[in-house]
Amino acid sequence: MIAPAMNNGMWKAPATQANMATLREHDVHVVGPGSGYLACGDVDTGRMSEPEDIVEAVCEVLNPVQQDLAGKRIVITAGPTHEPIDPVRFIGNRSSGKMGIALAGEAARRGAVVTLVLGPTSLDVPRGVECVHVQTASEMLKAALSAFQTADAAVCAAAVADYTPAAPADHKLKKANERLDRIELVETVDILAELSRQKGDRLVIGFAAETDNVVEYAERKLTRKGCDAIIANDVSRADSGFGTDTNKAWIVSIAGTQELPVLTKPQLADTILDLLQNL
Repeated sequence: MIAPAMNNGMWKAPATQANMATLREHDVHVVGPGSGYLACGDVDTGRMSEPEDIVEAVCEVLNPVQQDLAGKRIVITAGPTHEPIDPVRFIGNRSSGKMGIALAGEAARRGAVVTLVLGPTSLDVPRGVECVHVQTASEMLKAALSAFQTADAAVCAAAVADYTPAAPADHKLKKANERLDRIELVETVDILAELSRQKGDRLVIGFAAETDNVVEYAERKLTRKGCDAIIANDVSRADSGFGTDTNKAWIVSIAGTQELPVLTKPQLADTILDLLQNL
């Protein structure tokens, strides 16, 4: 495996491209190059891939993943939404986007064509995943519905705000003369329920982040939303929920409820994709 890095002029040179083609014909794996600022000061293609991307590519070669989702198109929502109060304040939640990003990465590794609809987060998007960045619940709804038109399945892992300010200000509110002692809220459209309503014979899996009566609330949510399964996770635990690297979860479907051990988020992602494949 090679990870080329060089000046954009050298990279685009016909001789270089011919040599790269020869290497690929001899089963040499190539990572990158990426685009961005180069050592010479140019901004173009030729930048070395990030170390974590190189490590991930090496791991894929040494331990290839079964391409059991090849050709399937999957929409995944992830992260929080930020509902603006004014240009500098918002209503949000503690979601980091880790679970949905893990799902997107694992699905892409298993051959799926993945569209990730991602709310505000500082995390990187996995290689091979198309990402639509959004801020608000309404933007996430629009992007998810658009991607779902040509998809086989959707997994709604995002923590979407249930309410949004009815009349966000177009300027920063000043406490000296515009006291923010009340915010009128309106309900957002339920993305999981809307995708489930439109799914036909396609599959939709949702999430339920709960702090008590986890399974009971998830069972109610499954009936109410009309999706194929709910992944219920207990966000009251220190080893599960927003921002953690692991999750304690249950799979709730019409077939019954399955309790899972504490898993890393990539492990849980693979379990959910196995469920999707079985369905």
